[in-house]
Amino acid sequence: MRARPVSCCFSGHRPAKLPWGENEDDPRCRALKVRLRDALDAAYEAGYRHFICGMAQGCDLYFCELALALRQRHGDVSVEAAIPCPTQADGWPRTQQERYRRLVAACDYETLVQSSYSPGCMQRRNRYMVDHAALLLAVHNGQPGGTRRTMEYAMRRGLQIVDIPPVMEP
Repeated sequence: MRARPVSCCFSGHRPAKLPWGENEDDPRCRALKVRLRDALDAAYEAGYRHFICGMAQGCDLYFCELALALRQRHGDVSVEAAIPCPTQADGWPRTQQERYRRLVAACDYETLVQSSYSPGCMQRRNRYMVDHAALLLAVHNGQPGGTRRTMEYAMRRGLQIVDIPPVMEP
């Protein structure tokens, strides 16, 4: 795996906290994906080569897809799936489970943070990502929750943070 100084991790909201929910054809979702791609490109230009994704539904999967596309453009990029527990995707809709499996298989590294589900496994996964990165890209709407806790932990650990709002105000 890559060293922390060239590693970038990601945190972002699941569909329930996004104004478009699961409708990725919504223009606001498409615009967010463009901003995420631009943030990944900027991270690459700044020297980041290893991208760690927590593989949750919503923004995490957008990030993973974009990081894999970045790897296609630049052969020196690696992508890591940080999986909180083996059953992470079990309750998801079938299409999202298939997407998840396809993305995990495409990653260069797969890190299983713990061997079974527990109430703290998602937070443990988030801490793993922050502890192994120097940059956090975060899609955050300002509300409390896992993304905010991850950003606060990253601040305490001294990471650079790029905060990407889910929707740009006109």
